Amino acid sequence: MTAVPMTATPPKPKQGFKLTPAALIWPAMLYLILTTQVPFFMTVYYSFFRWNLQAPTPVHPFVGFENYVGLLTDPQNLHIILNTLQLTAGTLIITLVLGASLALLLNRPFAGRALLRTILISSFLVMPVVTAVIWKNMLLNPIFGFFSWFVQLFGGTPIDYLSAHPMGTIIAMVTWEWTPFAMLILLTGLQSLPDDQIEAARLDGANTWQEFRYVVLPHWTQALEVVILLETINVLQVYGEIFASTSGGPGIATTNLPFSVYQRLLQEGNVGVGSAAGVITVVLTNVLAIFMLRLINRNTQVGGH
Repeated sequence: MTAVPMTATPPKPKQGFKLTPAALIWPAMLYLILTTQVPFFMTVYYSFFRWNLQAPTPVHPFVGFENYVGLLTDPQNLHIILNTLQLTAGTLIITLVLGASLALLLNRPFAGRALLRTILISSFLVMPVVTAVIWKNMLLNPIFGFFSWFVQLFGGTPIDYLSAHPMGTIIAMVTWEWTPFAMLILLTGLQSLPDDQIEAARLDGANTWQEFRYVVLPHWTQALEVVILLETINVLQVYGEIFASTSGGPGIATTNLPFSVYQRLLQEGNVGVGSAAGVITVVLTNVLAIFMLRLINRNTQVGGH
């Protein structure tokens, strides 16, 4: 008898530890949840209680939506919300106009363009509190400020801008900070515009305005939406400029929602009302952000078709 040869079965591959994409994302997601969502839900929780640190009591009664109703029905708080919207809208409009103008300028070749671009970007790198100090003491001071010296140079009378035009001054500060951001985004979008489109428009007899209206502006759509989205989110959270320049005054002329939250929580010690104001600020910011994201996605899908 001949022995039947035994075929050796190949060894089973070792089951190694495999990392899925979800496993790589979860540590970052966990960190994000712990640092953002947990504090937010704690803020929501505190907003349903009457809790004032200046009048400590062993019991903090549950009041439901009383803090929210008080905030939304108080004329002073409605004025604060209008201040927030006015600051956001004013800054957004001016930065878009200035950023677009500077982007069109820097898109043209001229001597010293790189240096000018660096100088224009520098204000975006300045901290908010430093910006407020520069504007308050070096530019707007009614005695030795640059603007006062310039007015006196032509025989005018200097004024205290922070008292006479408080909201306009804050808008000017924030605009000075965020114009370079709008300029960079719009300049990037402008540099991605193919030259043949401009040349075709010129060959068809388009003037400068028609070239901008029918070629440049449609190409800028997504860049403009990115600027509007990011600036809206950040300007709604402006705090340092107000704190270091006007402290929300005169009265509540420059008090916005973030500064109001600071006043309620840290100055008055009112945890319940301050938490409710913080929740309203977050909700308002997210509503505007979601609206802008949907607008961007809709226009992107339409452009893709």
